[in-house]
Amino acid sequence: MGGVHPPEKKFAEKQSIERLDPPKMVVIPLSQHLGVPAVPVVEKGDQVRCGQLIAKGEAFISAHIHASVSGKVVKIDQVTDTSGYRKMSVVIQVEGDEWEDGIDRDETLIKECSLDAGEIARKIQEMGVVGMGGATFPSHVKMMVPKGKKATHLIINGVECEPCLTADHRLMIEKGEEIMVGITIQMKALGVDKAIIGIENNKPDALAHMKKLAKNYPGISVEALKVKYPQGAEKQLIKALLNREVPSGKLPIEVGCVVHNVGTAFAVYEAVQKNKPLVERVVTVSGSSVGKPSNFLVRIGTPVSALIDAAGGLPDDAGKVINGGPMMGKALNDLEVPVTKGTSGILVFTKKESFRPQEQLCIRCARCLTICPMGLEPYLLAVLADKKRLEECEDEGIMDCMECGSCLYICPSGKPLLDHIRVGKNRVGKMIRERNG
Repeated sequence: MGGVHPPEKKFAEKQSIERLDPPKMVVIPLSQHLGVPAVPVVEKGDQVRCGQLIAKGEAFISAHIHASVSGKVVKIDQVTDTSGYRKMSVVIQVEGDEWEDGIDRDETLIKECSLDAGEIARKIQEMGVVGMGGATFPSHVKMMVPKGKKATHLIINGVECEPCLTADHRLMIEKGEEIMVGITIQMKALGVDKAIIGIENNKPDALAHMKKLAKNYPGISVEALKVKYPQGAEKQLIKALLNREVPSGKLPIEVGCVVHNVGTAFAVYEAVQKNKPLVERVVTVSGSSVGKPSNFLVRIGTPVSALIDAAGGLPDDAGKVINGGPMMGKALNDLEVPVTKGTSGILVFTKKESFRPQEQLCIRCARCLTICPMGLEPYLLAVLADKKRLEECEDEGIMDCMECGSCLYICPSGKPLLDHIRVGKNRVGKMIRERNG
């Protein structure tokens, strides 16, 4: 249902993952996940090693934070992150590259997992693993199926439908076996015997590779999907693979599914089999005028400027730098902000690509209705949100909006539909929280 077909522009799809050296200083925000920020357990002046716990996720929906480098904690303070807001962060001056004892950095594959379901969930929590597709929901929470619910399928998202982004693509090519083991570990934790990896047809090499690997892993299948944005969203992926529809306001477990990204599966493998916390991730750096579009393995807390420099520097015609993909990503106003667990891509738009058309009157074409993957009425929601008619916004399903940007992309009148809906969604969310106490 719905969706659009923006130009793919996968400039870095053939570029192997390249490891970047740690920078001289890292800024590690204590809120890199959905839920409550982690609480620091280190102080200014402390010496830390890579992989050491520096902040605890004490709430149910929260995640632990670990040092991504070794060195000295120079301050714990409010620092601007990729969201544009100032958040409490641990700033570490890098001194060498010493790792915590017990972390296996050898690349030898370990297939067998002796932990039981509860131990797997606790290990994932201990290692600070969150959703790597951008949502950053604490992964251990998804392993805990609510009482009265039952998981039948584990869905693995290898779609990567956002234009320009290729990090998941390269991860499947280069770390496919580890991803498979990570999937079997998640299957064990959930008590399911079926897992489906969904990959769009525009990644034939990844499809072929993962299908070949899946033959050796019982219960895991790989499905080729038609190319359409935003098919990588949880509800759309479940619909495409199993023809099950998640009810409004509900989670995938309502239809027996748990959805994880391929990057999350790899992080689970490293956490459980290698005792390695989530301290680095693959980030795509790309753009039509970027000198060297790349996929970098980067330490959490590395400044965005370091990634751009490694990809050939900021082009002369740069008009905007985006954190994430071009459809759902947000513009950065500071290139010194840090890479976080949810940073999947850094994109450089040219001045021409950054241009927004002048807003005109709505021509009542209804395109935004036909392409909305959630079956909403974006124009109506934008008008209601602009007029602060919040109860009507709620009644019209504004909280179901996934902010995919399809309506903004397709509108011939250049109306900033998503901008209005985002503001309205935030206001409605606040209203609901106040109503529920």
